[in-house]
Amino acid sequence: MAEDKILVDDDQIAGVELSKEEKKRLKRQAKKLKKFGIRDESKMGKMELFFYKMEKRRRIKRKKRVSRSLAGDISLFILLCLFGAFSAYPLVYSFCAAFKPLAEIFIYPPKLFFQNPTLDNFKDLSMLLEESWVPFSRYFFNTIWITFAGTVGHVIIASMAAYPLAKHKFPGSTIIFSMVVYSLMFAAQVTATPRYIIFSLAGLIDTQFAIIVPAFAYSLGLYLMKQFMNDIPTELIESAKIDGANEFQIYWRIVMPLVKPAWLTLIILLFQQLWNNDGGSFIYSEQLKPLSYSLHQIVAGGVARTGTASAVMLIMMIVPISVFILSQSQIIETMAHSGMK
Repeated sequence: MAEDKILVDDDQIAGVELSKEEKKRLKRQAKKLKKFGIRDESKMGKMELFFYKMEKRRRIKRKKRVSRSLAGDISLFILLCLFGAFSAYPLVYSFCAAFKPLAEIFIYPPKLFFQNPTLDNFKDLSMLLEESWVPFSRYFFNTIWITFAGTVGHVIIASMAAYPLAKHKFPGSTIIFSMVVYSLMFAAQVTATPRYIIFSLAGLIDTQFAIIVPAFAYSLGLYLMKQFMNDIPTELIESAKIDGANEFQIYWRIVMPLVKPAWLTLIILLFQQLWNNDGGSFIYSEQLKPLSYSLHQIVAGGVARTGTASAVMLIMMIVPISVFILSQSQIIETMAHSGMK
């Protein structure tokens, strides 16, 4: 027997007064919707709806949990603690070694923690830097300039190159991106000689641009940016064009904010690489060399400077580690989107 259809006229029930129970139920539903951030999608514009769906997807991913037993959770926790301790051991040892006197550094068997902490290693480092004929502030400024210029320049160039590769179809785009991917296989030692010849012909030897310019062509950054931009819906870009936005406005105001995790990851990777760069065989003038060169020269003083070398190691690693800790969530999100491990 077919069920009778009940026709309800919205105009008829619009003026009907709700009972107290129904009003309470509506209030509870409104509180739940507000708590979980659920809104009416029919009243949203295209841009607002896109960002709302992205946030909802992230919230769902955050709440996903693999179904495991209690024993499985405990076993996984113990395993992660072991791997974490194994990874943290070199960092803890380097930190403690910077505050150890020479007698504790050369003790056998070596101990992880210091027993008589001292700042003598840092005092010796300060005295050695003061004796240098180039001021410490000059080395520090060179490092800041090289790191800032190389990082900012690469983020801009990589993002501007990745945008047409990801969102525009033109002849040769596949070949260009394939060349970028293949370039990831070549180590820096393989390209060192051709790079030196090119820089010599261009007159960049013994200038800081010999370090800054190669950072602009960091192929891993272009790969990450392109993979991240592939996830941006084409409809979003088309709607921006309909609203009158040109290509640069779309790139700067829509694409770049959406790929923020990617370019934050590039900043961290380039920062670490350029911070530890000592100029190599490209910079000969002492007043142009970065801080890492000066510190490495101090470390090369022999066994007597082992404590000073520990202080240098702590100074060189603490800045990149601090930057990574502040932005580690962005790196993890970028690697998940790009498919890298």
